[in-house]
Amino acid sequence: MQLNLDSEWQTILAEEIQKPYFRELTEKLDEEYKLPICYPPKELIFAAFNYCAFKDVKVVIIGQDPYHGKGEANGLAFSVDDGVRIPPSLRNVFKEISEDIGTIFLPGSGNLELWAKQGVLLLNASLTVRQDIPNSHKNLKWNLFTDAVIKKISDGKEQVVFLLWGNFAHKKGLKIDRSKHLVLETGHPSPMSANQGKWFGNKHFSSTNSYLKANGKSEINWIFNNGSLF
Repeated sequence: MQLNLDSEWQTILAEEIQKPYFRELTEKLDEEYKLPICYPPKELIFAAFNYCAFKDVKVVIIGQDPYHGKGEANGLAFSVDDGVRIPPSLRNVFKEISEDIGTIFLPGSGNLELWAKQGVLLLNASLTVRQDIPNSHKNLKWNLFTDAVIKKISDGKEQVVFLLWGNFAHKKGLKIDRSKHLVLETGHPSPMSANQGKWFGNKHFSSTNSYLKANGKSEINWIFNNGSLF
């Protein structure tokens, strides 16, 4: 498998991508992508890193695995391309932003590239999935790779905000040094979790910006419309 990974990240993760488990992972992915339909497209597996360089990371949002429906996953956690129906989980994210920031936010697109370009790493615990089978690649050892990514950010940067949504993300929090970073945890924005009162009212978006501002960093503009920031 060709490693379409940003050169800065390749340097930072050089030791990791030379480990036997990662070579085994890429070999298994070559096999997976030959027969079953898998997402995202092969060339977009590492899109989260290519949109958000290590030096620019201010916020990390951790999801479980890519959307498993046809044409949805684009390599950024929770994001879909322009023109793709906004998934229910992402609709709940947008609703929480509206309530948290106190504005009407009804975007026509679920494309989160503009967040990534502001320093938000949209990272899934597993970077690939089989069509219509959620969490189907959890045994491919993606967890070792994404654990290493989180630890590199935790060790190598200061005052990063980690947003952990759901149980899979909460487990990733064990790799974070909470003495120098802000870690915010809540339920997953999926309808099931949200309807059980585990998502709405978390105020993660305003809390993130308050922390960034207090530490002399530019805030994230969470609000956009049809691909343009307000």
